Amino acid sequence: MIGPLIAVIGGSAPTAEEMSLAEQVGRAVAEAGAVLVCGGRGGVMEAACRGAKQADGLTIGILPGSDDSDANPYVDIAVVTGLGDARNVIIARTADVAIAVGGSYGTLSEISFALVFDKPVVGLGTWSMEREGHPPAPIVRAGTPQGAVREAMARLPGAS
Repeated sequence: MIGPLIAVIGGSAPTAEEMSLAEQVGRAVAEAGAVLVCGGRGGVMEAACRGAKQADGLTIGILPGSDDSDANPYVDIAVVTGLGDARNVIIARTADVAIAVGGSYGTLSEISFALVFDKPVVGLGTWSMEREGHPPAPIVRAGTPQGAVREAMARLPGAS
């Protein structure tokens, strides 16, 4: 049996700080015994996968295209979709919980899909979402990569 599935989502053109945070998140995901799920390409996705591999973790990349050679070198299992950005739905559906590190509009869509599917989202320097007349989006804020993974693990189905 494999561990829980934690999506690490974030931008393809992150800052150096976001890259470092993502790598630390990936390592902590693997150390917690979880499987890392991501979009499988560069930026935050690659940094998180690299961190997971440093801790002998398992990584799954849900790719937008139809060629598994598009995966970053740290992806163990490449899932080709041919769906472009619509693959964000698959990432959100696949994961038990998501950790967002920074990110732009693609990350925002993944956060939104995760919330629509009642998946917990932990944020590390990422979006805040509000709409007048509605409560703020239930994104749990974390201050460190290790804290983000602790928060994610605490929100897994069946966690106490």
